[in-house]
Amino acid sequence: MKKIRILHILHAVGGVEVSLRLILANTNPDEFEHFVIHGRNEVSSTFFDKNNEKITTFKSSIVRDIQLFKDLSALKEINQLIDQIKPDLIHAHSTKGGVFGKVVAKNNNLKCLHTPQAFSYLSTNNKLKKKAFLFIERLLSKLNNKILASSKSEMNRAINEVGYPISRVLLFSNSINSVHIPQDYSLSIKKTWPDKYICSVGRPSYQKNIELMIEGLYEVKKTQPNIHLILMGVGLYSPNLEQVKRLISKYNLKENVTLLEWTKREDVFKIVSDADLYVSTARYEGLPYSIIEALALKKAVIATDSDGNRDLVKDNVNGYLIKPEPKEFAMKTLELLTNNELRKKFEKASFLRFNEEFNIQKTITNLEVLYKEEILS
Repeated sequence: MKKIRILHILHAVGGVEVSLRLILANTNPDEFEHFVIHGRNEVSSTFFDKNNEKITTFKSSIVRDIQLFKDLSALKEINQLIDQIKPDLIHAHSTKGGVFGKVVAKNNNLKCLHTPQAFSYLSTNNKLKKKAFLFIERLLSKLNNKILASSKSEMNRAINEVGYPISRVLLFSNSINSVHIPQDYSLSIKKTWPDKYICSVGRPSYQKNIELMIEGLYEVKKTQPNIHLILMGVGLYSPNLEQVKRLISKYNLKENVTLLEWTKREDVFKIVSDADLYVSTARYEGLPYSIIEALALKKAVIATDSDGNRDLVKDNVNGYLIKPEPKEFAMKTLELLTNNELRKKFEKASFLRFNEEFNIQKTITNLEVLYKEEILS
């Protein structure tokens, strides 16, 4: 049987890269053959399929920001690779991947699915930039493509703001494998924090709004002086890191916050698993893998009521959805830290929600069906 050839085009960083790796490692290799095009300065490790076979990968001039000459060069390179790969379908990921995927699909009479993992116009507080990014998204929506949203929030944005008709918006929620931590697992880094803590994963940036988390922690400390936050992922692409450090100093929270630039994935899972709570103050998300992992690790979650977060956290069921206000963050955090019965109830609900909706072993067949239907339509 001839395999279906899927070409993935993306700027491979963060959750976008995680999403692609999970798709490649879980779709049926007897039915699908995958190819990947990403930027030259992005991922260094190999992509693998379900049989642990290497995925054919190409590098091009794809970069994160708008750079006219590099963007035109990337378009030329991708168009040339299309002739070599001869894909049946393009699956574009990220904003830049979406731009290139939609244009080359139009040029080569191919169908394109685009998973934004959060639309570009949400990434700025600058009104002119926001309008410009939204205009580009709307312009590209006129080409031969569909949105394959990573969450219901993203699906609604595509319809209500970008202007896609309902018939051209599909949904495949981000999903992960179950997370298992060996009982005897030891951290690969030195533990410098107390046994009782809350945690989060997120680079200091406009999107993650870590400043709100620090301000909320300051409010919590007024009641619980020993409160401690571990923030992981404070490494590359952290434009607001110095601002966050200044806030930590301003509020005298140096003994209450641990910033981890990088550590092994297994360490992250262990730290989340041992935490009292998982917290997120993001302004927007696609569908955040960090919270999906927290659900899989049976954590109650306190998160801002924003795109992506609200798709994972049901208010007063497996955590709390809050307004972006430090005092509300503090109030809900203190409530769950002091009410063990309620927190354990939320933890059970989180794990149930993960298994029902975000376990990739159950959801991957939905994506395989979408691929087949799109090719045959």
